[in-house]
Amino acid sequence: MFKVESYKGDREDQYQLTIKQLRALLEGESNAIANLSNAAALLNQFLDRINWVGFYLVEDEELVLGPFQGLPACVRIPFGRGVCGTAAEKKKTIRVEDVHQFPGHIACDAASESEIVIPILKDGSLIGVLDIDSPEKNRFDEIDEKYLQLFVDALVDFLK
Repeated sequence: MFKVESYKGDREDQYQLTIKQLRALLEGESNAIANLSNAAALLNQFLDRINWVGFYLVEDEELVLGPFQGLPACVRIPFGRGVCGTAAEKKKTIRVEDVHQFPGHIACDAASESEIVIPILKDGSLIGVLDIDSPEKNRFDEIDEKYLQLFVDALVDFLK
């Protein structure tokens, strides 16, 4: 699951370690763009079998591309469109086993086969989404969903 070969824990232990590393990495920094950039880089370092990880931020009733790791991406996504826009509109995590079966999927990277999108909520308000794509079908499961939500919850503490 994770690229770090020397760590021998199970996936849940690895996610917990990654969340601890996120908190340590962001401690004392208040700039949201810097914190989102490091969060994307951290996930890109530790998650395997992914081809894109990053953030879209809410601006005027749509999502606008934020810090990410991967190929150039779609810049603006309206609420309700694609996996990201649907997750934003519903304020609910969406895990897609096969993006080609998702109605209205926006193909920013033709290699993407599966996707998970976690809304970022602060004080009940949507501020953005975490989007992760994989070149494998059915890449993300319940463990990923649970711990990526915990990752986002930890990240929100460092966003204004």
